[in-house]
Amino acid sequence: MENQETNARGTWGSKIAFIFAAAGSAIGLGNIWRFPTQVSQNGGAVFVLVYIIAVALIGLTVMLAELTIGRHAQKNPVGAIEHIKPRSPWKLFGYLGVITGVCILSFYSVAAGWAVGYMVKTASGAFRGEVTGQMTDRIFTEFSADPLQVILLLAIIVGLTTFIISRGVKKGIERWTKILMPILFVLIIFLAIRALTLPGAGKGLVFYLKPDFSKFSGTVVLFALGQAFFSLSLGMGTMITYGSYISKSDNLVSSAGWVTFSDTLIAILAGMIIFPTLAFSGQPGDVGGVGLIYKIFPIIFSQIPGGYIFGTLFFALISVAALTSTISLLEVPVAYLVDEKNWSRTKAALGIGTLAFVLGVPSALSSGGTQIFTKLRIFYWFDFIFGNISLAVGALLICVFVGYVWGVKKALQEVFSGNPRFKLKPFWVFSLKFLSPIAIIIILIFIKTIAG
Repeated sequence: MENQETNARGTWGSKIAFIFAAAGSAIGLGNIWRFPTQVSQNGGAVFVLVYIIAVALIGLTVMLAELTIGRHAQKNPVGAIEHIKPRSPWKLFGYLGVITGVCILSFYSVAAGWAVGYMVKTASGAFRGEVTGQMTDRIFTEFSADPLQVILLLAIIVGLTTFIISRGVKKGIERWTKILMPILFVLIIFLAIRALTLPGAGKGLVFYLKPDFSKFSGTVVLFALGQAFFSLSLGMGTMITYGSYISKSDNLVSSAGWVTFSDTLIAILAGMIIFPTLAFSGQPGDVGGVGLIYKIFPIIFSQIPGGYIFGTLFFALISVAALTSTISLLEVPVAYLVDEKNWSRTKAALGIGTLAFVLGVPSALSSGGTQIFTKLRIFYWFDFIFGNISLAVGALLICVFVGYVWGVKKALQEVFSGNPRFKLKPFWVFSLKFLSPIAIIIILIFIKTIAG
């Protein structure tokens, strides 16, 4: 006999449980890998400054809108839209979120598997002794092109995620994020302290934290907007789903604020690991791409006393961050099947987990595993379509739906529940109806540039 929560939707046990889970959703490879890469390629500290402004002005606005929809309707994205605007085409927007979640999970789990593989490689001493760029390039090429290895790692990530989600909200998502998030914070703080104590770390900090306004440009603003938006995992219904488990007495504004703050803090700390470490190794700050982690960092770890421990923890950090995101990605379609189709949580988790694994195999094999998938660039196109375009379209539709279809007045009634003195009301309304939609439209227009 299944436990009660297997069939019930469940709720968060506390506000801190929600913050851990939602922050875990936002915090992932985008913070620890993509953010430093964007910083390195777009002017250093001036990018960081613009990014923080973009998070505060736009990211927080869209997140609060999603949480408001979810808590008001107490349903998944499809059910929530149907509840607020019955029998309307807007329901298709909810389906977009569900489909996007499954597709992102499929290729994201591949990248998460790489991190797990490199954690094991580093711990086993693969990068001890003298390590050269040619050596790390060869190792990564062989690693990512090994079909059995990458598929096995994909299966491990999807399997762990499916197990956690099948346990429900309190026994699954809440319990595991309460374990994973503190581990993530401890690891990143430890690694940041270690990086800051390396000889020459100061040069990296200057590049990272001292703005050079001569490097400011429209391109920097564009990339910062894109990174702020994508790093918060908005536009695919995750925060609608997580918001549906929030108590009516909780303060949605402070909850959104804490999640946004935590996500930004992790990104900033990731830079404090990477740029001082690059400076220590004599590498320039303006390097990026996959090589930043898998090709350059093993060289750096080999030069640090006890570097294999440092390296193992670094890839463990990336693995934990990725897992907290895959949990939220699977929860969106699972919540849909539980709410709308009356599936048990276990059945839904196994079904969607299996689908995500099957969809993920072509992405796993597109880095040399098979010639056809490599030639078709399956991983790139899944990332570009679902990790960029779908999320941007989803966030734009959220702003339009809350600002004009459902209506600001009704949305504010939900916000006021738990926060009757919403001092940021004028700004939120302005950002929701005008600032955020315009910024997202700009991102969509230049999406090809952002995707690189």
